[in-house]
Amino acid sequence: MIKYIDEVETTNKRVLVRADFDVTLNPNYTIADDARIIHNIPTLRYLLKNNNKLICVAKLGRPKMKDPAFSLKVVVEKLKEYLPEYTITLIDDFITADKSIFANQKSNEIFVLENIRFYPEEKKNDPEFAKKLASLADIYVNDAFAMSHRVEASVVGVTSYLPSYGGLLLKKEVATIMKAVREPQKPFVAIIGGSKIDTKINIIGKLMEVSNSILIGGGLANTFLCAQGIDIGKSYCE
Repeated sequence: MIKYIDEVETTNKRVLVRADFDVTLNPNYTIADDARIIHNIPTLRYLLKNNNKLICVAKLGRPKMKDPAFSLKVVVEKLKEYLPEYTITLIDDFITADKSIFANQKSNEIFVLENIRFYPEEKKNDPEFAKKLASLADIYVNDAFAMSHRVEASVVGVTSYLPSYGGLLLKKEVATIMKAVREPQKPFVAIIGGSKIDTKINIIGKLMEVSNSILIGGGLANTFLCAQGIDIGKSYCE
């Protein structure tokens, strides 16, 4: 059973936070929608209030290798707007960085590791890579609900090496889904969007058991249209 940060003692620790900073970008790679960043702020503030030192890890986009277009620099600049009283620093490469940077981190400093997808070991859930991540902190907090189905180093691997807890956003999302599945108010209409069918198909199957109707939208709908032989032009289809 998941334990959450408001249910355990989290004070004066180095905390590795798996955040969801995978924001939508404009064609010029500026942030189009910062909602995901905003949703993580309550967890960050809760941990900071308890005098913890935060090291945030997240992905942005789907880069195959290190690509400046998908740098978390834009995320760091946005975080500074929401947490102006803290010093927020982007760590370009946590593996080669001077370890004294982490050893001398102050409680009013937040470190954001560069896009974790720049490392091929992340998607492979490489245990040695996960161990290097874990070595930066005393505890691990997952506040990235949308990423929690991924068997990757920053989501699953690190939990083998650190005491691990859920953040406030994760707690809220899990509670909402459990209520919808276990105690649905009828009539119950489920709306599902996104783009990747492989990450949604099991959810759709479960919702079919409890919902009266399911509405499919976004890029996800294109896959269903294609399956019916409907021409969707150049629109995304998995």
